[in-house]
Amino acid sequence: MQAFYAEKFDREMGCTEKEWLGWLPQAMGPHPYKLVSQAVTADIDGGSLSLSWRVGEPRTIALARIPRLLVSFRFAGLDEAQRYRFMKRFDLYMQRGGG
Repeated sequence: MQAFYAEKFDREMGCTEKEWLGWLPQAMGPHPYKLVSQAVTADIDGGSLSLSWRVGEPRTIALARIPRLLVSFRFAGLDEAQRYRFMKRFDLYMQRGGG
């Protein structure tokens, strides 16, 4: 979890597009959104979020191949506290761990 989320940033996610789309509804919470192709627009507390993504080449570490999804986040009309509140939930639902 980060302490600050800029209005615009990009991320590399270690998941497939199918996994991402499966997690997305819970991560978005109560915020209505529209999915078109490889993009989402959402209404959040009087502002908006635009997400877009593309599938990247898998990351290879020795014999392991980790899928990569390159995701762009673009907030509009949300202050720092609103962005943080949204992303705190979003990150929690997108976080994956193992052991």
